[in-house]
Amino acid sequence: MWMTVGERRFAITLADTEAARALAARLPLTLDMEELNGNEKKKELPQALPAATFQPETIRTGDLLLWGSRTVVVFYTTFDSPYSYTRLGRVDDPAGLAQALGRGDVRVVLSKN
Repeated sequence: MWMTVGERRFAITLADTEAARALAARLPLTLDMEELNGNEKKKELPQALPAATFQPETIRTGDLLLWGSRTVVVFYTTFDSPYSYTRLGRVDDPAGLAQALGRGDVRVVLSKN
């Protein structure tokens, strides 16, 4: 899967989860993502994905996770977290991800190619 932010394109390896397969089946998706907490961008989907939560303890730059059953989150900073998520995937090479996503809200396109 690919994530395009402006002129930057990042390869994403999907997780082996029902939620990741359900997300991939909906591609392409254009998401106007909101800034949250200075470490992530989030967007609530119109329809839920199948959740199977786990507590990662440490969120890593490039993690693509599902919070609840409808909120897609891409993280651009590594930090410890007490929250639970469903794994969707991970940016293969997150170098430059924080710069591409910027400080405010951003449009992200998820696609199969």
